[in-house]
Amino acid sequence: MTPARRKKPAPRSHTPKEAGWFGYQPIDPAEKTARVGQVFASVAPSYDLMNDLMSLGIHRLWKRRFAAMVSPKGKEVILDVAGGTGDISFLLRSLAPQADITVCDINPEMLKVGRSRALDRGITDVEFIEGNAEKLPIKSNSVDVYTIAFGLRNVTNIDAALREAKRVLKPGGRFFCLEFSKVAPALKPFYDMYSFGLLPRLGRYVANDEESYRYLAESIRQFPPQAELATRMEKAGLRDVAYTNMSGGIVALHRGRKA
Repeated sequence: MTPARRKKPAPRSHTPKEAGWFGYQPIDPAEKTARVGQVFASVAPSYDLMNDLMSLGIHRLWKRRFAAMVSPKGKEVILDVAGGTGDISFLLRSLAPQADITVCDINPEMLKVGRSRALDRGITDVEFIEGNAEKLPIKSNSVDVYTIAFGLRNVTNIDAALREAKRVLKPGGRFFCLEFSKVAPALKPFYDMYSFGLLPRLGRYVANDEESYRYLAESIRQFPPQAELATRMEKAGLRDVAYTNMSGGIVALHRGRKA
């Protein structure tokens, strides 16, 4: 029997109240971090395969373009948040072999996958640490580049995470976020059909976990659209904020800097 589909709630403003939602389910904000952690612990073993299937491999192009726009240099100190599997850090390392790169992720299962992938590639100079984006175990004013790819929407308090990004960045340090966003109107019917029809079924048959992938689809819809996220970055204290849409707004790259 096909599980009953959850009803989409009425449109609402994207405020810190988003912390009270787990996808389309209302939830106590105090429980959200643990619930999201359970999702990623479940999907970690099949994460790479599912990314390829879900995006038809396009996620690799998005990430390469993201890394190219970050354009790491020399011996910069780079912090890749919510980057447990290492995709972004490995790309950045290839562009700046002397950079000091640390991956910080709240989920130990994702970090386990990242460490294993690093060893498979002979990479021993990328550090993997466990930590929450809302309270990073990183000194203030110590990071040249902060990146977060496909992780900000899973943070319980987005504004707290943005403030933490600003805290750890050095003056002049650069912030980059790659995240699913609001698609162009012409794409929306097809994107909804894919997200709520095909994606959970892929989760069921490939990862044996339909509900986690239903959550991932719903979390995209709950995430602030491009212009609103840019405004919230500015409120967190970042400057020169801008964003670039990719694939018709399916994903967007936001960037800013610490004054």
